[in-house]
Amino acid sequence: MAYWLFKSEPFKWSWEMQKAKGEEGEQWDGVRNYQARNNMRAMKLGDKGFFYHSNEGKEVVGIVEVCAEAHHDSTTDDPRWECVDIKAVCDVPRPVTLAAVKNEPQLAEMSLVTSMRLSVQPVTEEEWKIVCKMGGLEEVP
Repeated sequence: MAYWLFKSEPFKWSWEMQKAKGEEGEQWDGVRNYQARNNMRAMKLGDKGFFYHSNEGKEVVGIVEVCAEAHHDSTTDDPRWECVDIKAVCDVPRPVTLAAVKNEPQLAEMSLVTSMRLSVQPVTEEEWKIVCKMGGLEEVP
């Protein structure tokens, strides 16, 4: 299994909106960055991700799961752009802020710190465990 981080501005697509989609999930559309697109192309069913509120809040607020592998992004006719579908798994009991991530020495190389503008990022297994613990998740999903 691989781990990821999905950034969304809450006024456009919030964690509450994601949870409301239920088991069906929602396509992670509108990504127009090749590196972020390539990250989605690498995803497999069952991969987990952090749902991160960017700009407003700047914090990890939930855990998601990839429920459909890369496919054409229905918001464009351009065949270059693909997306995955994700579904909500659980809330993060204590949202993990960007400031908290930056203050954790073990997360100094995390993409959230080093590639802050990238909307879909890889997360290592060690980073995943640390952030889950920081967020109050007793068992790592």
